[in-house]
Order: sequence, then C-alpha cells, then structure tokens
Amino acid sequence: MGNKPTIAISHLGCEKNRIDSEHMLGLLVEAGYSVDTDEEFADYVIVNTCSFIGDARQESIDTLLELARADKKIIVTGCMVQHDWLQGGNLLDELPEAVATVGTGDYHKIVEVINQIEQGKRVREISANPTFIADENLPRYRTTTEGVAYLRVAEGCDYRCAFCIIPSLRGDQRSRSIESIVNEAKQLAAQGVQELILISQITTNYGLDLYGEPKLAELLRALGEVDIPWIRVHYAYPTGLTPKVIEAIRETPNVLPYLDLPLQHSHPDILRAMNRPWQGRVNDGIIERIKTAIPNAVLRTTFIVGFPGETEEQFTHLLEFVQRHEFDHVGVFTFSAEEGTSAFDLSDRVPESVMDSRRERLMLAQQPISERKNQAQVGQTVEVLIEQENPETGELIGRSARFSPEVDGLVYVTGEAILGSIVPVRITSADVYDLYGEIV
Repeated sequence: MGNKPTIAISHLGCEKNRIDSEHMLGLLVEAGYSVDTDEEFADYVIVNTCSFIGDARQESIDTLLELARADKKIIVTGCMVQHDWLQGGNLLDELPEAVATVGTGDYHKIVEVINQIEQGKRVREISANPTFIADENLPRYRTTTEGVAYLRVAEGCDYRCAFCIIPSLRGDQRSRSIESIVNEAKQLAAQGVQELILISQITTNYGLDLYGEPKLAELLRALGEVDIPWIRVHYAYPTGLTPKVIEAIRETPNVLPYLDLPLQHSHPDILRAMNRPWQGRVNDGIIERIKTAIPNAVLRTTFIVGFPGETEEQFTHLLEFVQRHEFDHVGVFTFSAEEGTSAFDLSDRVPESVMDSRRERLMLAQQPISERKNQAQVGQTVEVLIEQENPETGELIGRSARFSPEVDGLVYVTGEAILGSIVPVRITSADVYDLYGEIV
C-alpha cells in the first residue's frame, strides 16, 4: 500500500446512503488505499451523513463531534453536507477537524478529494444540482451480509412532497438503463447474492425519465432471467402499481410478492396538505386492488403522524385505516419540520407530546395485527435466508421472504446451515415481531 493513509467509513442513514458508501470503499480499495473498519486506527474517517429528519441529522452531528473529540481528521459526505450547503452553511468553517466536505452527487470523486487533502488542501466538493448516478462499472465493496445486496435502479425524485427534503438533496429522478441494472445483478449473482433489493426514491416511477414511461414491469421480467432467488422491491407508490406491474410481480418467479408502500397517511385532507402524488384520492380501493390481484402479498407501509393541522378526527381516520387493512408491517414517524421544505413554515403545529402519543397509539393498534400475521406462520415450513450466527449459543438468525432487512422481523433458527444460504425452516413459535423455528 506504500505510504498511503488508512481510511475508515462511518455509514449513517438509509440503504441509498449505504450504496454510496460501498462505492466509495470500492474506489478507495481500487486506488490502493488501506480501508480499516476500526476508526481508531484510521488516518481519515469518512462520515457519510443523513439529513432526512431531525433525529437522523442529530445522529450525524453527534458522530462528527465524537470523532472531533478523538482528534480525527474527518471527511464529511452525504445528505447533511448537501443540506448545509443549501442553507448557506459551510461545515469546513463549523468543524475545524473536517478536512473535506463531499456532496451527494460527488462521492465518486472521493479518491481525487483524498489526493488533494494529502497535498495539504481543505476540499469542498459539492455540486449544486446532483446529476451523477453510479452504474455497474463503478467499483463497489459490499457491506451487507453475504447473501444480500441493494441495487439502485434510479436516483433522485421528481415529486415535491411538502415534508420531504430529498429532492433538494438528491436531485431530480435519473434512471439507469435496464441493461445496466441487469448487468450489475449478474455481477452480484456471481458473488453469491441470494436476495436483491431494488431501491430508488420511487421505484414504481423507474424509467419514466429515460424511456418516457415507467418501465418497472419490463425491468422485473428482465431480472427474472438472473440467477438470484429473491428479488424485493422497495418504495412502490401504490398509484404506480399498474395492472402491468402487478402482472410482472405475479408472473416472475423470483420477484417476491412483498410491497413497501410509503402511504404516509390515509385522510384526503392531510394527503393534499402533504402534496402527495395521489392528492387525497381514497387509498382503500388501491389497497384492495393489490390484495385481490396478489392474494399472497406482504404489505409494508409507513405513516407520518402530527403533520401540521392534523386533527384528532383525521388521526382516527388513519387509525381505523390501519385496523381495517391489516398491513403486515407498519412504521410510524412523527412529523419533523425540515428547513427547505414547504411544510417547514406551516402554522398549526401539533404539540410534540400529542405526536408522540399518536405514534404510540398507532403502533399499539398494529401490534396485535403483526402478531396474528406471524402466528399464522406457526406450523408452516418457510424458506429462510441465514445471515448471522450467535457464537455463544450457536443459534442462527435469518429472514423469511416476509421480512425485509433492518425494518422487519427476524427468524431465529436451530440447526446447521451455511451463512448466506436459503434453507427450509419449520416455524415453531412467533411473537409480535419475530419467528422461531428449526431447519427441516
């Protein structure tokens, strides 16, 4: 490695950030840098930050301050850098320990940035309007478990939801070609990947910018020819689940009938205030259409409670909506006012205590539904992707097709299996979040 410095990456935020981190790692390794997982022994620490909501931004700030106290040279990358730049800030001025800041559209320049730092420069590499999207030719070093990989099909977003800062941080939607995505999927299959998770801001809009119309159905059918057992789709706006897309999900054997639907609310007035794409159209029909077309569909969704002006009646509408449709998995966030969004200046804020109470009530309403769904698995034999082993007990930990990484439950398994393999497991018990079973 010569005299090149050692570099560590601290990854924060979503799976889109993770892919950025993986590409930076790949580029650094290709350039001959030593990459260490232990920040203590690294000459530089790259902190890939998140700035989606206040809590995520605070985690990024806390991480930076902790490294600064440890007298580390810090390269700050990602969404918080872009957000700070948009607000007229300069993290290089605010954090003396920072030797460089790199925006969301510039992570592919990481080797050049470090070369400049080594020459004694402090570097600010931030594109005002991010346009870059990595393809299968950019080096990548995966940080997920052996059997799992995320595959970004598009970057950015053309919608302007009132609460969301992402379009400002990531730019407008830009899709990769079907050929490029399939090529990367084949590369990942050759690495032994068993589960491929397709991600973008709005995956059901995939291809609209490139082909003039959404091409998710065509993409799924093309990926059906790749030797990967599980293909999972994240962030499917329900209005984009057209009969053509639903048919592709149903007819492509390795595409899981798992749909992550970021609904955010159910009440038409709140949806209009949020500037959601369906502008308050009733969601009941959409959900029922999906269930009818894909009877074995596993539905996950997320909601925001406490959006400015949300009344108790509107929250009750959401509560009843969740109880009526019995989603498999539900995530709930309290509204976070983000500078740079149209909702930031809205009056009629819901008190934090009320938001917290509504979040708890919605989660409590979902718990018996989730437990009932899990209990229905008891006695069945299901395929489980084995991802971890508890070295003390020898117990294996994995996920069934019903569970997506990090956001859903786990399956705790007795028996022997190779990490990264998919094995049949008989489910013997279940609780609200997790399943327990033994290898058949």
